[in-house]
Amino acid sequence: MKFLRAYRYWLLGAGLLVSLALYQFVFKSDASGIELEAEVRRGTFESVVFSAGELMAKNSENINGPDGLRQIGIWQVKIQDLIPEGTVVEEGDYVAALDQSEISGKIKDTGAELEKAESQFLQVKLDTTLNMRTARDELLNLEFQLQQKEITLEQSRFEPPAIIRQAELDLQKGKRDLKQAIENYQVKQQQAAAKMAEANATLQQVKNKMHQLQKVGNTFTITAPKAGMVIYMREWGGSKKKVGSTISPWDPAVATLPDLREMLSKTYVNEVDIRKVQSGQVVRIGLDAFPDLQLQGKVTQVANVGEQRGNTDAKVFEVVIELLETDSTVRPGMTTGNRIVTSTLADTLIVPLEAVFVEEGVQYVFLKTGISNEKVQVKLGESNENEAVAIAGLREGDKVLLNKPVGAEDKKIRLLEPKTNEQARKTAQ
Repeated sequence: MKFLRAYRYWLLGAGLLVSLALYQFVFKSDASGIELEAEVRRGTFESVVFSAGELMAKNSENINGPDGLRQIGIWQVKIQDLIPEGTVVEEGDYVAALDQSEISGKIKDTGAELEKAESQFLQVKLDTTLNMRTARDELLNLEFQLQQKEITLEQSRFEPPAIIRQAELDLQKGKRDLKQAIENYQVKQQQAAAKMAEANATLQQVKNKMHQLQKVGNTFTITAPKAGMVIYMREWGGSKKKVGSTISPWDPAVATLPDLREMLSKTYVNEVDIRKVQSGQVVRIGLDAFPDLQLQGKVTQVANVGEQRGNTDAKVFEVVIELLETDSTVRPGMTTGNRIVTSTLADTLIVPLEAVFVEEGVQYVFLKTGISNEKVQVKLGESNENEAVAIAGLREGDKVLLNKPVGAEDKKIRLLEPKTNEQARKTAQ
């Protein structure tokens, strides 16, 4: 009985071991699931540089704040109110309002200056009128006195010579006094005209200042210059303008009205890939907002100088892509996924990048061989974000695993023969 019981235990243990072996044999899998495989195929390979970007209009008209801010001595104005981005407006429709506190203060101060200038002008006018009236009265008196002296001289012709001589001297002196008074009057006229001109110039200057302030103040309510969709302008830091943002004489735009018929995608390519990108290359453009929509484009501009963006140390280069087609759903500011086709290879072997692993600098795949697999070195050419060109180590129709099987670390890599590597190099050339 003990023998039979031990025999049954032995059979049970052996059955468990066989079941485990069969499970590992049939379902070769890693800790995360069942083995996944793909087939090495022959076809056309596209070398693609992928980068995210943002849509913008090729042509647009800015919605600007007041033109005369610099002339009235205002250097920054806050946006007090702004209609929602994406609002469709007609020409003359309200778009934004600017904070008028600073210009209102200037108008108030200028109003006080204007009252003072008007008062000074009136005072100069009154003083000039009185002074000139006094001067004219003096001339009239001198003329009257001169007439009296002429009469006296006429009447003294029967008097002694001394009296006649005195009358003649009085008449000459009267004539000189009148002549001097006339000259003084002319000088006073010039002085009065100069004072009036100065007072009037000051008054007109203050009036012009007030007119300019009122004219600029009337444009603190911003309207659309034409029909279109309102898109907020971006500030120097890249963020969009909003309520509380400022405009200045050098950056007066609040928003823009883009022409949606011609669109661009502006993107930035890292310094590693930028050497592959050139003007004229075909681009397939996807939109995050509409995953099923794909548009065609081409590279039109590639920056020669890199820049640093965000919090990264890596340099990127600006690339502008022109959309060759558009869609009614396309809007400025939408995020784009740009697949820039940098080169195309026809009739070549292609393997998924997921199937390629690296160990101590050696690239390899797990090649299916019947019901097992083998760790095989491969030589790769160009690659994109999903696939690579297989130069050596694989053939069309080979099955490769997309994940590491159980026991992968224990397998040794079957290396390519040196001759094969040389042939692969020649093939690649």
